[in-house]
Amino acid sequence: MAGSRERERRRARERYERQRELRLARRRKLRQRLGVGLAVACVLGLAAGLTIVFTGGGGTPKASPSASKSASPSATATTSAAAVAEPATHCTYTQTDSTGKPAMPSTTPDYKAAYTATINTNRGKIVINLLNSKATCTVNSFVHLAETNFWNNTQCHRVSNSDGLFMLQCGDPTAAASQKLSCSSTTLGTGGPGYAFNDENLTGATYKAGTVAMANSGANTNGSQFFLVFKDTTLGPSYTPFGTITSGLDILQNVANAGTSCTFSAGGGVPKEKVVINSVTIKKT
Repeated sequence: MAGSRERERRRARERYERQRELRLARRRKLRQRLGVGLAVACVLGLAAGLTIVFTGGGGTPKASPSASKSASPSATATTSAAAVAEPATHCTYTQTDSTGKPAMPSTTPDYKAAYTATINTNRGKIVINLLNSKATCTVNSFVHLAETNFWNNTQCHRVSNSDGLFMLQCGDPTAAASQKLSCSSTTLGTGGPGYAFNDENLTGATYKAGTVAMANSGANTNGSQFFLVFKDTTLGPSYTPFGTITSGLDILQNVANAGTSCTFSAGGGVPKEKVVINSVTIKKT
């Protein structure tokens, strides 16, 4: 009897040990699977972060002779914008936020009007012929923001004078005239009017000296930021051209020649010579 009970206890211990080993093996496999899943998640998260870094945002044109994705929207967006008959008789503006922003522009533009804009800066006047018959909804928005004093007492926050990108970028309401701008700011270049609208006038678009175009962060993300070109620039047709500078090109060239106080990863930097927009006036005929 004693020997029988001992054999039974031995078998019980052996069964327990086998079950314990099976449980430990399952736990090891589970930890391995979790480890692989975590590693994959980390890699995907890193890739997403790099995409954000490399594609940029907040309305920033990048020099790119090949018109890469980081500098331009897709061909589909260009085709869609080109399909709009110009001058447009109806415009669509999509609200993006409502925190202290002006009302959105009228959706029925005066598409027959001729407009001239004068940007009154601390360095002189920049006069622009607005291309109302070619980018009606863009011009309608520009006129609206000018007449609501949206850009008064703001700075042109970025200038580029190399790498095929020769422009002064303005229109960010977060770049207050009283600020000392920094390239390390997380908000500079991200400001807008609280609404967005579609691209226009992209078919065959080029950016020669004197061009005024909308900055964007992808297809159909236009807001309040724009850039003024002072020398022929190599950009793909991804930024709505809506004006031509008729006076004041020398102001841009002088600011560019003075250099930058810091450098942005997308190219260019904060102008060493501060450019403050005192007001933008519109003449309609």
